[in-house]
Amino acid sequence: MEYQVRAARITDIDRLVALSAAGDPMLGLDGTLGSADLMRQLVYLPQASVFVAESHREVVGGAVLALRPSVRAGGFVGTLDLIVVDPATDVERILDSLLEEVIRSARNKGCVVVEAGRPPDAAGLERFGRLGFVEAGARLERRVNVAGSERAGR
Repeated sequence: MEYQVRAARITDIDRLVALSAAGDPMLGLDGTLGSADLMRQLVYLPQASVFVAESHREVVGGAVLALRPSVRAGGFVGTLDLIVVDPATDVERILDSLLEEVIRSARNKGCVVVEAGRPPDAAGLERFGRLGFVEAGARLERRVNVAGSERAGR
């Protein structure tokens, strides 16, 4: 079966949200996606790239690359913010295609590094390793409340 990876359109977002709701533990997803509205905005913003994989005009996977400047890294850093694939498809092949497109896009946007969360299993580590990713330690994060938001930080 042939798969095509392309830039997402706003009409693809609902399918990406539905795929992410399945929360494939193999990919380290928790089954939540902050907001479909935010994803729709990312389709048009230069600080992110949203990709979909499709087969026979049906979206079967997707990835989001978020960009940020980093003085420490010496340029832009691309973060693989989301990657999801329909488990009823050729998961390995689609993941590899999406990851290759994310890396290509990061290179074209001037990124000096692409970072991703550590996959929870050995197969995931091997997949990322084949594409040149290396372990770089754990990272820290702190959630903050968005100004004017009712949501509490964790």
